[in-house]
Amino acid sequence: MGVTGEEHGPHLTRDIELHGQTLAEGDQLILFYPSANRDRDVFVDPDQLDISRNPNPHLAFGFGPHFCLGAALARLELRVMFEHALVRLPDLRLQGDETLRHRQSNFVGGLETMPVVFTPTARSAL
Repeated sequence: MGVTGEEHGPHLTRDIELHGQTLAEGDQLILFYPSANRDRDVFVDPDQLDISRNPNPHLAFGFGPHFCLGAALARLELRVMFEHALVRLPDLRLQGDETLRHRQSNFVGGLETMPVVFTPTARSAL
């Protein structure tokens, strides 16, 4: 799929069909990175946080020649962080039942805020 980066964003350089949709030369494209891991054809309940999802073919670390060199370290850091946080904060929970607001962005997604409450345990518990 040829794409050219012109003044107002990338445009197709030729007509193509993508997933049954015809895209014409000159059509403007935009990537919504946060939507990559929300594909209902790939993920069951894609908007639900499920740290035990298996398999989990997410694209957070890229793919192919663009795969993140630090992926293994990031996974290790997250595992250790969750293990320690759950020991120190065993009653961690959301404060209230308000709907959490998501950041509106086509590049970096996430929550604006996530108020929580907890009772920390002593450091010696680790």
